[in-house]
Amino acid sequence: MDTMDQPTSHTLREPQVPSLTQREIRTIIVGIMLALLLAALDQTIIATALPTIGRELGDLEHLPWVVTVYLLAATAVTPLYGKFSDSHGRRVTLLIGIVVFILGSIACAVAPNMLVLILARGIQGLGGGGLIALSQTIVADLVPPKERGRYQVYFASVFMTSSLLGPVLGGFFAEHLHWSVIFWINLPLGLIALLITFHTLKKLPRHDRPHQLDLLGAVLLVAATVSMLLALSWGGLRYPWGSGQILGLFAMSVLLWIAFAFRMRLAPEPLIPAGVLHNPVVRTGTLSACFGMGTYIGLTIYLPVYFEAVRGLSASISGLALIPLMAGTVVGATLSGRSMAKVTHYKRLPMVGLSVAIVATGALTFLGERLSFVAIEVVLAVISIGLGTVLPVSTVAIQNAVPGHQLGTATATANFFRSLGGAFIVAIFGAIVLSGTGLSSVTSLESLTETAARSGVNLADVFANVFMAAIVGFGLALAFLMAMEERPLRSGAVKAAEAAVAD
Repeated sequence: MDTMDQPTSHTLREPQVPSLTQREIRTIIVGIMLALLLAALDQTIIATALPTIGRELGDLEHLPWVVTVYLLAATAVTPLYGKFSDSHGRRVTLLIGIVVFILGSIACAVAPNMLVLILARGIQGLGGGGLIALSQTIVADLVPPKERGRYQVYFASVFMTSSLLGPVLGGFFAEHLHWSVIFWINLPLGLIALLITFHTLKKLPRHDRPHQLDLLGAVLLVAATVSMLLALSWGGLRYPWGSGQILGLFAMSVLLWIAFAFRMRLAPEPLIPAGVLHNPVVRTGTLSACFGMGTYIGLTIYLPVYFEAVRGLSASISGLALIPLMAGTVVGATLSGRSMAKVTHYKRLPMVGLSVAIVATGALTFLGERLSFVAIEVVLAVISIGLGTVLPVSTVAIQNAVPGHQLGTATATANFFRSLGGAFIVAIFGAIVLSGTGLSSVTSLESLTETAARSGVNLADVFANVFMAAIVGFGLALAFLMAMEERPLRSGAVKAAEAAVAD
């Protein structure tokens, strides 16, 4: 282990938070939760409004880009926000993210055609990409690691809320009001977040150090990420996996990643410092969260297809059937987050949780056709609760292992690779479905079921292979979690922070 990775009282001294009243701390928490809600809600609220948007703008062909370009921009700029916040402070960086997001929302709402809407969604993504990582980083500045797990629960609640309410609100606005309302709603939320955080975040501890932003490294990272995500998003859907377009994008991504690796070694101050990536806790914690959350995202994408194609449920009922998978993560995160302040071996609960999730996923794999609908819902809840126990532990352990001036970079890097992991595992699940049905690409659920019926393929067996892949994903998450060093959590608690949110 490198010397720079050793937790010492000098490099990892607990930040001294200025004296804040309970009201001020609650205000900060509410403000960053609103900022987080902006980014999380916009990933889900647009889904049910897409058909209406396509009809009104007269362009259905390019409709998928409305979703894809947001995810591309948001994922690619996440490390930039982390580095910038370490250099110039969380407050100004968060305010920039919120302002860019609001401007992008206005541009989306008034977009006269699909091209303008797609470009505006890219601007939204540039703003939203840093809000999630910055929210977690600000809590890390405010609360010591020993107490930090409980706050991760509130972030998990925001994600669950956006997952449950987003599609419902999007459909309601598009059907009864106008599709632009899904973007206009960001204005009051964003302005409230701005007003709340503008003054209170001035009192956050500062860990700024004079840094130079590695612009060349940033360009290489963004280009490598975008080309990879395009290949993973288009593969099997827009183009066959073996097509020249997909293989070309993968080849370009590999070359750009190699160039980025060389840039990291040669740059006087690289975008992602070597000390962050070489830190064993950051490395194993990030990989654990990457495989765990990536597998979870893959299940949320393909379980509705399973419910409709195999179980014969309607689209609306299959969406409701996902609720146990969405809600259980908050339960698991709550249990794990609260236990971190009370136990020494904080890895034990998520290790048990992931083990239980693996067993439950095995039930889907081997007993799927024999399980009743109620039994499947129970299994999904168990999987979700088990995975939820990992989320606060991985985040807090990573933040606990780096000095204060690298909190933003480490948190953003973890979120960045977690997003990449989600895209990668969704692509693997898609490839399993395509290879199992003999299709080179899927244009609709009907094409999938019709092809399977003509070829005599049992879709239940195809999805059993998907669930088997999920077992592998959760297993890798467990393996990296077990390999993660369990460093003692720093407990220099600030009394005001401890009392910020009542148990």
